[in-house]
Amino acid sequence: MSFRLLSIYQTRDLLAARDAGLAEIDISLDLGLSETRVHINPEGALLPGGALLPWPEIERIQAHAQALFRVTDEGGVEKVQAFSEAFGRLYSLMPTAGAPTMLISGIPMHRIKSTDPLQDTRSKIRAASPKGRVLDTCTGLGYTAIEAARRADEVVTIELDPAVIAICRQNPWSQALFEAPNITQLIGDSFDLIAAFEDASFDRIIHDPPMFNLAGQLYSADFYRELHRVLKRGGRVFHYIGDLRSKSGRNVARSAARRLQEAGFRAVKRRPEAFGLLTFK
Repeated sequence: MSFRLLSIYQTRDLLAARDAGLAEIDISLDLGLSETRVHINPEGALLPGGALLPWPEIERIQAHAQALFRVTDEGGVEKVQAFSEAFGRLYSLMPTAGAPTMLISGIPMHRIKSTDPLQDTRSKIRAASPKGRVLDTCTGLGYTAIEAARRADEVVTIELDPAVIAICRQNPWSQALFEAPNITQLIGDSFDLIAAFEDASFDRIIHDPPMFNLAGQLYSADFYRELHRVLKRGGRVFHYIGDLRSKSGRNVARSAARRLQEAGFRAVKRRPEAFGLLTFK
Protein backbone atom coordinates (compact mmCIF):
# COMPACT_ATOMS: atom_id res chain seq x y z
CA MET A 1 0.00 0.00 0.00
CA SER A 2 1.38 3.41 -0.95
CA PHE A 3 1.00 6.47 1.24
CA ARG A 4 1.19 10.21 0.66
CA LEU A 5 1.26 11.64 4.16
CA LEU A 6 2.79 14.89 5.32
CA SER A 7 3.35 16.67 8.61
CA ILE A 8 5.51 19.54 9.81
CA TYR A 9 8.48 17.17 9.79
CA GLN A 10 8.29 16.96 5.99
CA THR A 11 6.91 20.40 5.12
CA ARG A 12 9.71 22.22 6.93
CA ASP A 13 12.18 20.38 4.67
CA LEU A 14 10.13 21.23 1.57
CA LEU A 15 9.99 24.90 2.51
CA ALA A 16 13.71 24.94 3.29
CA ALA A 17 14.43 23.36 -0.11
CA ARG A 18 12.31 25.99 -1.85
CA ASP A 19 14.02 28.83 -0.01
CA ALA A 20 17.44 27.36 -0.86
CA GLY A 21 16.53 27.17 -4.55
CA LEU A 22 16.83 23.37 -4.75
CA ALA A 23 15.24 21.53 -7.68
CA GLU A 24 14.56 18.31 -5.78
CA ILE A 25 14.68 16.79 -2.32
CA ASP A 26 14.24 13.37 -0.73
CA ILE A 27 11.49 13.27 1.89
CA SER A 28 9.36 10.58 3.48
CA LEU A 29 5.72 10.22 2.45
CA ASP A 30 5.15 7.28 4.83
CA LEU A 31 6.24 8.85 8.12
CA GLY A 32 9.87 7.87 8.04
CA LEU A 33 9.69 4.30 6.78
CA SER A 34 11.14 5.19 3.37
CA GLU A 35 12.23 8.20 1.33
CA THR A 36 10.92 9.51 -1.99
CA ARG A 37 12.36 12.08 -4.38
CA VAL A 38 10.16 15.15 -4.75
CA HIS A 39 10.69 17.83 -7.39
CA ILE A 40 10.44 21.50 -6.44
CA ASN A 41 9.09 24.20 -8.75
CA PRO A 42 7.66 27.71 -8.28
CA GLU A 43 4.10 26.37 -7.95
CA GLY A 44 4.76 23.69 -5.36
CA ALA A 45 6.14 20.19 -4.82
CA LEU A 46 5.66 17.58 -7.54
CA LEU A 47 5.00 14.23 -5.90
CA PRO A 48 5.38 10.75 -7.41
CA GLY A 49 2.39 10.02 -9.62
CA GLY A 50 2.23 13.58 -10.86
CA ALA A 51 0.26 15.28 -8.08
CA LEU A 52 1.35 18.88 -7.57
CA LEU A 53 1.08 20.06 -3.97
CA PRO A 54 0.85 23.87 -4.03
CA TRP A 55 2.91 25.95 -1.63
CA PRO A 56 -0.18 27.35 0.16
CA GLU A 57 -1.18 23.79 1.08
CA ILE A 58 2.34 23.03 2.28
CA GLU A 59 2.27 26.18 4.40
CA ARG A 60 -1.12 25.14 5.77
CA ILE A 61 0.36 21.85 6.98
CA GLN A 62 3.30 23.70 8.50
CA ALA A 63 0.85 25.73 10.60
CA HIS A 64 -0.67 22.60 12.21
CA ALA A 65 1.98 20.98 14.40
CA GLN A 66 -0.33 18.33 15.87
CA ALA A 67 -2.01 17.20 12.66
CA LEU A 68 -1.12 14.70 9.97
CA PHE A 69 -2.37 15.26 6.43
CA ARG A 70 -3.12 13.00 3.47
CA VAL A 71 -2.43 14.35 -0.02
CA THR A 72 -5.42 13.90 -2.33
CA ASP A 73 -5.21 13.03 -6.02
CA GLU A 74 -6.20 16.62 -6.80
CA GLY A 75 -3.24 18.03 -4.91
CA GLY A 76 -5.19 19.12 -1.87
CA VAL A 77 -4.67 17.92 1.69
CA GLU A 78 -7.01 16.39 4.27
CA LYS A 79 -6.42 15.72 7.96
CA VAL A 80 -6.12 12.06 8.87
CA GLN A 81 -9.01 11.78 11.30
CA ALA A 82 -12.26 9.95 11.92
CA PHE A 83 -15.27 10.75 14.08
CA SER A 84 -16.96 7.90 15.90
CA GLU A 85 -20.72 8.36 15.85
CA ALA A 86 -21.07 5.41 18.21
CA PHE A 87 -18.88 6.87 20.95
CA GLY A 88 -18.82 10.58 20.17
CA ARG A 89 -15.03 10.70 19.91
CA LEU A 90 -12.76 12.31 17.34
CA TYR A 91 -9.67 10.28 16.49
CA SER A 92 -6.71 11.75 14.62
CA LEU A 93 -3.07 10.96 13.98
CA MET A 94 -0.50 13.21 15.63
CA PRO A 95 2.96 13.26 14.03
CA THR A 96 6.23 12.60 15.79
CA ALA A 97 9.69 12.20 14.30
CA GLY A 98 8.81 8.53 13.72
CA ALA A 99 5.68 6.51 14.44
CA PRO A 100 2.67 8.76 15.10
CA THR A 101 0.44 8.64 18.11
CA MET A 102 -3.33 8.91 18.04
CA LEU A 103 -5.28 11.72 19.65
CA ILE A 104 -8.54 10.66 21.27
CA SER A 105 -10.61 13.85 21.43
CA GLY A 106 -7.33 15.74 21.68
CA ILE A 107 -5.57 13.48 24.24
CA PRO A 108 -2.50 11.46 23.09
CA MET A 109 -2.83 7.71 23.62
CA HIS A 110 0.93 7.22 23.96
CA ARG A 111 3.56 8.81 26.13
CA ILE A 112 5.39 11.38 24.03
CA LYS A 113 7.20 13.49 26.65
CA SER A 114 10.90 12.48 26.66
CA THR A 115 9.99 9.36 24.64
CA ASP A 116 8.05 8.35 21.52
CA PRO A 117 5.19 5.94 20.75
CA LEU A 118 7.47 3.05 19.78
CA GLN A 119 9.67 3.38 22.86
CA ASP A 120 6.52 3.64 24.98
CA THR A 121 5.22 0.44 23.38
CA ARG A 122 8.51 -1.41 23.79
CA SER A 123 8.67 -0.60 27.49
CA LYS A 124 5.31 -2.36 27.88
CA ILE A 125 6.53 -5.28 25.79
CA ARG A 126 9.65 -5.70 27.93
CA ALA A 127 7.48 -5.83 31.04
CA ALA A 128 4.97 -8.26 29.53
CA SER A 129 7.62 -10.53 27.93
CA PRO A 130 5.27 -11.91 25.25
CA LYS A 131 5.37 -15.63 24.45
CA GLY A 132 2.99 -18.32 23.30
CA ARG A 133 -0.54 -16.97 22.92
CA VAL A 134 -1.04 -13.32 23.87
CA LEU A 135 -4.21 -11.31 24.51
CA ASP A 136 -4.02 -7.59 23.77
CA THR A 137 -7.19 -6.13 25.25
CA CYS A 138 -7.12 -2.71 23.53
CA THR A 139 -5.73 -2.49 19.99
CA GLY A 140 -5.44 1.26 19.48
CA LEU A 141 -2.93 1.83 16.67
CA GLY A 142 -1.83 -1.79 16.93
CA TYR A 143 1.75 -1.11 18.02
CA THR A 144 1.47 -3.42 21.03
CA ALA A 145 -0.02 -6.26 18.98
CA ILE A 146 2.61 -5.80 16.27
CA GLU A 147 5.55 -5.81 18.69
CA ALA A 148 4.11 -8.75 20.65
CA ALA A 149 3.63 -10.72 17.42
CA ARG A 150 7.37 -10.47 16.73
CA ARG A 151 7.98 -12.56 19.85
CA ALA A 152 4.84 -14.63 20.41
CA ASP A 153 3.22 -17.45 18.45
CA GLU A 154 -0.19 -15.77 18.29
CA VAL A 155 -1.71 -12.44 19.30
CA VAL A 156 -5.43 -11.83 19.71
CA THR A 157 -6.17 -8.11 19.82
CA ILE A 158 -9.49 -6.44 20.60
CA GLU A 159 -10.62 -2.97 19.52
CA LEU A 160 -13.82 -1.39 20.73
CA ASP A 161 -14.32 1.20 18.00
CA PRO A 162 -14.25 0.49 14.24
CA ALA A 163 -13.30 4.15 13.71
CA VAL A 164 -9.93 3.40 15.31
CA ILE A 165 -9.32 0.61 12.79
CA ALA A 166 -10.11 3.11 10.02
CA ILE A 167 -7.32 5.31 11.40
CA CYS A 168 -4.97 2.30 11.55
CA ARG A 169 -5.51 1.63 7.86
CA GLN A 170 -4.21 5.14 7.10
CA ASN A 171 -1.12 4.75 9.31
CA PRO A 172 1.95 3.18 7.66
CA TRP A 173 3.24 2.06 11.06
CA SER A 174 0.05 0.04 11.70
CA GLN A 175 0.06 -2.05 8.53
CA ALA A 176 1.48 -5.20 10.14
CA LEU A 177 -1.77 -5.31 12.09
CA PHE A 178 -3.45 -6.33 8.83
CA GLU A 179 -0.56 -8.28 7.33
CA ALA A 180 1.01 -10.36 10.11
CA PRO A 181 -0.34 -13.93 9.88
CA ASN A 182 -0.21 -14.45 13.65
CA ILE A 183 -2.40 -11.47 14.59
CA THR A 184 -6.16 -11.99 14.98
CA GLN A 185 -8.32 -8.87 15.25
CA LEU A 186 -11.64 -8.75 17.07
CA ILE A 187 -14.05 -5.81 17.18
CA GLY A 188 -16.06 -5.26 20.34
CA ASP A 189 -15.81 -4.52 24.04
CA SER A 190 -13.14 -6.56 25.80
CA PHE A 191 -15.39 -6.59 28.86
CA ASP A 192 -17.93 -8.63 26.86
CA LEU A 193 -15.74 -10.58 24.43
CA ILE A 194 -13.46 -12.05 27.08
CA ALA A 195 -16.29 -14.32 28.23
CA ALA A 196 -15.98 -16.31 24.98
CA PHE A 197 -12.37 -17.33 25.61
CA GLU A 198 -11.65 -20.69 27.19
CA ASP A 199 -10.14 -21.03 30.63
CA ALA A 200 -6.33 -20.87 30.73
CA SER A 201 -6.07 -20.04 27.02
CA PHE A 202 -3.43 -17.25 27.09
CA ASP A 203 0.21 -17.23 28.20
CA ARG A 204 0.39 -13.44 28.45
CA ILE A 205 -2.10 -10.59 28.65
CA ILE A 206 -1.30 -6.97 27.86
CA HIS A 207 -4.02 -4.74 29.28
CA ASP A 208 -3.63 -1.14 28.16
CA PRO A 209 -7.08 0.39 28.66
CA PRO A 210 -8.15 4.00 28.12
CA MET A 211 -8.24 6.27 31.12
CA PHE A 212 -10.47 5.13 33.97
CA ASN A 213 -13.09 7.80 33.24
CA LEU A 214 -13.48 6.49 29.67
CA ALA A 215 -13.50 2.74 30.41
CA GLY A 216 -14.07 2.11 34.11
CA GLN A 217 -15.39 -1.40 33.45
CA LEU A 218 -11.92 -2.44 32.27
CA TYR A 219 -10.60 -1.65 35.75
CA SER A 220 -13.35 -3.56 37.53
CA ALA A 221 -13.10 -6.63 39.76
CA ASP A 222 -15.37 -8.53 37.36
CA PHE A 223 -13.03 -7.91 34.44
CA TYR A 224 -9.93 -8.76 36.46
CA ARG A 225 -11.53 -12.08 37.42
CA GLU A 226 -12.00 -12.81 33.72
CA LEU A 227 -8.36 -11.96 33.04
CA HIS A 228 -7.39 -14.41 35.76
CA ARG A 229 -9.67 -17.10 34.32
CA VAL A 230 -8.30 -16.96 30.77
CA LEU A 231 -4.64 -16.73 31.84
CA LYS A 232 -2.61 -19.93 32.09
CA ARG A 233 -0.98 -20.86 35.37
CA GLY A 234 2.46 -19.26 35.41
CA GLY A 235 1.29 -16.56 33.01
CA ARG A 236 1.57 -12.83 33.54
CA VAL A 237 -0.49 -9.70 32.96
CA PHE A 238 0.95 -6.28 32.27
CA HIS A 239 -1.60 -3.60 33.19
CA TYR A 240 -0.82 -0.11 31.92
CA ILE A 241 -1.88 2.54 34.43
CA GLY A 242 -0.05 5.80 33.71
CA ASP A 243 2.64 7.63 35.61
CA LEU A 244 2.87 5.80 38.94
CA ARG A 245 4.60 8.83 40.46
CA SER A 246 1.63 11.12 39.87
CA LYS A 247 -1.16 11.40 42.44
CA SER A 248 -3.79 10.02 40.07
CA GLY A 249 -1.46 7.22 38.91
CA ARG A 250 -0.71 6.19 42.49
CA ASN A 251 -4.40 6.12 43.35
CA VAL A 252 -5.41 4.08 40.30
CA ALA A 253 -2.48 1.69 40.77
CA ARG A 254 -3.28 1.14 44.44
CA SER A 255 -6.93 0.29 43.81
CA ALA A 256 -6.11 -1.81 40.71
CA ALA A 257 -3.50 -3.82 42.65
CA ARG A 258 -6.01 -4.54 45.40
CA ARG A 259 -8.68 -5.73 42.95
CA LEU A 260 -6.17 -7.83 41.00
CA GLN A 261 -5.20 -9.69 44.16
CA GLU A 262 -8.85 -10.10 45.12
CA ALA A 263 -9.39 -11.62 41.65
CA GLY A 264 -6.82 -14.31 42.45
CA PHE A 265 -3.57 -12.92 41.08
CA ARG A 266 -0.52 -13.36 43.26
CA ALA A 267 2.27 -10.80 43.55
CA VAL A 268 1.56 -7.44 41.95
CA LYS A 269 4.74 -5.57 41.06
CA ARG A 270 5.08 -1.93 40.16
CA ARG A 271 6.85 -1.28 36.85
CA PRO A 272 7.27 2.51 36.89
CA GLU A 273 9.52 2.53 33.82
CA ALA A 274 6.62 1.03 31.84
CA PHE A 275 3.96 3.09 33.66
CA GLY A 276 2.11 0.01 34.86
CA LEU A 277 1.71 -3.05 37.05
CA LEU A 278 2.89 -6.61 36.45
CA THR A 279 1.02 -9.49 38.04
CA PHE A 280 1.11 -13.28 37.86
CA LYS A 281 -1.09 -16.36 38.12
